[in-house]
This record gives sequence, structure tokens and C-alpha cells, in this order.
Amino acid sequence: MAARARSIATSFYMMRKNARFFFTALPLALACAPLPAPTTATAREFGLLGTATAGAGVRLTPADERWVESTLTALTLREKVGQLIMPWVGGDYAAVGSPEFEQVREWVENDRVGGLVMSIGLPLSYAAKLNEFQKRAKVPLLIASDMENGPGMRMGNIYALPSMLPQGGGTTFPPVMALGATGSDELAFNLGQVLGREARAVGVHMAFGPVLDVNSNPLNPIINTRSFGEDPALVSRLGRAYIRGARSAGLLTTAKHFPGHGDTDVDSHVDLPTIRADRAHLDAVDLPPFRAAVAEGIDAIMTAHIAVVGVEGDTAGPATLSPRFMTGLLRDEMKFTGLLFTDAMTMGGVARRYGATEPLIRAVEAGADVLLMPRNVTTAIETVVGAVASGRIRESRIDESVRRILSSKAQAGLTRGRLVDLNAVGTIVSIPAHTRVAQDVAERSITLALDGLSLVPLSRDTARRILALTYAEDSDLIAGRAFDPIIESRFPRTQMVRADGRTTASEYAALASRAASADIIVVSAYVSPKEYKGSIGAEEGFSRFIEQLAVRKKPIVVISFGSPYLLGAFPSVSSYMIAWGGSPVSQRAAAMALLGQRAITGRLPISIPPALAIGAGITRPASGSPVR
Repeated sequence: MAARARSIATSFYMMRKNARFFFTALPLALACAPLPAPTTATAREFGLLGTATAGAGVRLTPADERWVESTLTALTLREKVGQLIMPWVGGDYAAVGSPEFEQVREWVENDRVGGLVMSIGLPLSYAAKLNEFQKRAKVPLLIASDMENGPGMRMGNIYALPSMLPQGGGTTFPPVMALGATGSDELAFNLGQVLGREARAVGVHMAFGPVLDVNSNPLNPIINTRSFGEDPALVSRLGRAYIRGARSAGLLTTAKHFPGHGDTDVDSHVDLPTIRADRAHLDAVDLPPFRAAVAEGIDAIMTAHIAVVGVEGDTAGPATLSPRFMTGLLRDEMKFTGLLFTDAMTMGGVARRYGATEPLIRAVEAGADVLLMPRNVTTAIETVVGAVASGRIRESRIDESVRRILSSKAQAGLTRGRLVDLNAVGTIVSIPAHTRVAQDVAERSITLALDGLSLVPLSRDTARRILALTYAEDSDLIAGRAFDPIIESRFPRTQMVRADGRTTASEYAALASRAASADIIVVSAYVSPKEYKGSIGAEEGFSRFIEQLAVRKKPIVVISFGSPYLLGAFPSVSSYMIAWGGSPVSQRAAAMALLGQRAITGRLPISIPPALAIGAGITRPASGSPVR
């Protein structure tokens, strides 16, 4: 096990074929104090300075309205359907003429797609790539990205292998449940503002966020810390502040995942989750944040591939394909007039049950404006064109969606310019003012849920023998990289060990012997929601090991760098602290809190059955001198 702990894991998540030299960890989110205005180095022609007030709820100018109508009139049926399609594109470097570049060029020039969904990459790669594709587009492209909890979610946490040198990127925040732990509208606003400034600087016009799911199910395998919390009022309040902050920087926002993914126990990337709640429950718990977002003027809403059987019966299909939810509830009842996105059309929650093409037609029939990430772009366009030709879908129905898409492009300022200034990226993305915001969120979110033996903060006796155990997936190469050195600097006799899903019973037995001779055990657990995993929890051997130590009354502090519900795996633990995410900013905040260098003020935005209610949390003032 010691050799394994010292070795660099060989398995890691590959986003693209040519991304084999990079590792990317899960991202995170949020914000803090007044921020400086965007640099005026960004040229007006690049559509940033002129769009600071564009976005949700902004009426189009007469000139923009004329542009929308004249552009719509000039499009052929196939081009109009192309506007409904947004394929996935990596944010990595791709040389002009490379296979990766040529694929996207064909989508833009030949299929005339309406926009692109950008994935993991670096800021300058984003900006350069998007400028190139915008130049080639007949109609300006609407660019979106899943930066739901900050720009670092897609432009950060990238490391070169094997050196593990950080490659920089956008400002990385903790997950938004950390923001829920602060309860601060100001921080939510500042997150949105930082996100807006950095996204617009690299050519992204719309964030697929905020997540407005109310995480009422501790077993939810995919939402978890992506939610602000389990209180609909808190989620609504922080969501509205996030939207206002993004709008102040000219960024369009998307509320997701309608009608609420918080009470599911199946990952919709894998299969179709079901919601048993009836309409009264939805109105009380799941729908209030979306109603609040509509009242705030949210630009778009993304629907979820979930079957609401409590409303539509046991034969219910995904809400994405449901006219009752997409049109009846959102358009007619809630009076939402913005863009309506499907979730990715390749996800198991829809594709496994309905195939690759039929869901595209059904989604448009139900009321969707944008078909997100279809399996094959050309086939998707031809499928919808064929449905119009056969009379199944009216062309006027396509026009309704295209008009909304073009209006969103005008709101994003794309009638005034579609390129970004590459020279300005370094003056906006991840500047110190933005990283201080992320640091403030991380520090103010640290939550001490339990401390029965008053172990936190740790005693200042530097002679104490600490056993620091990191539990993480073998592919998580940054787990402990920021936290461990800070602890070791205070306690030189610290022993660092690591466990993962491969750790054997005999290795845990050896660990138990080492734990017996330690004065205190600090356990760092990096367990977070991941797509296609299907569950969120620790491996049984690890959970049993920690519980056995706790039962024996061994002084032990468990820190969750991810799911707060991990406490259920070892309920006898007396000291339990939550950092919400595993990025370096959260690791540093947790270490400083554990050593007494920062006050602990966070409160649980969720309950942890059976012992901890929402709002629980122990306050600790800052106590020691700074760690050098």
C-alpha cells in the first residue's frame, strides 16, 4: 500500500483523444466583494464592452428586432433547423485543418448549427478556437458552457502529466452547496459576476447554470453538492442573486434541471430516473426556485430526462419529451418566454429508451427550442427537416424556436460583434480579484458539523503524531496536494497515507496498527458526484475501517472534500468537517480552519439524517498565528 500511495495513478479521465497529456479534476464555484470593472482593453468590436447590461429581461432594440426577423426570413428550412442544434466541442487546442477542427468546421459551415457547447480546456484555447469558428459562421454562434459553479469548472484544474504542473485556467470555486453553507446573497452575486466576466472574455455567452435542483434526497447520485441545498427558499434566493451577478457582466444564464432533479436516486446519464412526487409536492419543493428564476428574468431553462410518474402516471416518459411540462407548465402556466433547452440527447435517460432520432422530434413537439448534443449533428437536422416535410411538425413551430434563439444572440450582443480580444484574456481571467472571491467563499463555507471531543482546531503541540489518511479515487491526482503540506508544516511528525477502492483488508489492518500509535487521525475523504458513476459513497472497506476507529474512541477528525452525506458511512465519528469540494482552494481553506488560522462559520444547507438538521454547524473563532 505504501508503494501505491507514492505512485502516480495510471488511470485518469480522458476528455478527448488528444487530451492524453492532461488530467482534469472536478470543478467548483462562488464569490465575495466588489470587483474591479472589466478592462477597456477589450475592443468594442469584440462584443464585450457593449454587452455589460445585455441579457435576461432586456428588451431588444428596434435594430435588433429587425435583425432577428430579417435573419429568420433569409434562412432555408434546413438552416433554420440547424439553428436548433448545439453540439459538444472540446475546449482544448486544435490546429486548423486537424481532424478535431475539421469536424466542428463542417458543423458550422455545412450544417449551419446555431451554437456550440464548450467543454474542458484553457482560456486562450477557448478564445482562439471560438474566434475562428465565429468567423466561419453565416449567423453568429451562441456559445454555451457547463460553467455552473464558476469558470474553473471548464477552464481549470488541468495538470500536465507526469510532472503534475498546473496549467492555470479560469477561477476555480467550491461547488455551489458551499455557497449554500455561507447563506450569502452577496457571494452568490459575486460568483455570477466573476463567471460572467471570465466567460465573456473567452467568447462564451451563456452558462448552463445555476443548478436550481433542491437536493432533498441524500442518495441522489448526480446532483448532491451541485445544488445550493435542500431548502427551496434558500435555493431560490441564492439562484436569483447568481443570475443578477451574471447579468451584470453580460452573461446569459440557464436554470436547470426542470422540473427538479433533486429527489432522484438514478443518474440520468445512465438511465431514466423517476419522481414519485405529485403536483402539490412539486409546487412546494421543486418548482419554487424555477418560478423565482423566471421572475428574475432567466434567459433559458434546461429540462431534465426524468419521468415524473407522480404527475403523469407510471408510463410517464422524460419531462424533456412531455408537452405537459415543456409547454403546459413552463410556457402557459409559468409564462416563461426564454430559450428552452433539452439536456444532452445522448444521455441514457432518453437515448436508451427511445433511440437516437425519435426523441429529437418529440422534444420539438413538446416545446424545446434547442436540441443539445445530439449523437449525430447531420442526422439530427435531417430528422427534424423530415418531420416538417411529413407534416408532423409545422414549419411555423420551427420559426418560433429560431426566433427565440436569434433573440438570445441579439441579447448577447452578437449583432454588434462576435469576436473576443485574445490580448485581453490575461487581464480578465483568473485575476487576483477573482481568485480572492473564490478563496473567501471556500473559507466562509467550511462547516464543522460535529466535534464531540473538541478536537477542532487541532492542538498547537507540534510534537503530536498525526496520521493523515487521504481517501480518493486512484484517478484523483490532486487529492491532498494542497491540504497535506499545510498540515505537515505544522506537525512535522505527520505520516501521510492514501487509500482508494483497491485497498485490501490486509492493508487496512496494517493501517489500523499505525493508527493505534498516532495521537490523532485526520481523514480526508474526496467523494463527489460524477457522471455515469451511478452512486456517491465510499467503498465499504474504507467506511468500515473509519467506523471501527471511531467506535474505539480513537481521536479522529473526518473532513469531507465532497458529499456532505458521507457521515452516514461512519456515524460514530465525533468530529466531522465539510469542505464541500476537493479543489486546491477548498483544500487550503480546510487546512487553515483545522489549524485554527481561519474562523469556522458555515452552516449545513442540507440535513444529514438521522442526526443533523439543516442549519447545524459549530462556530470556531480563528486562534493561532499564521502558518508559514
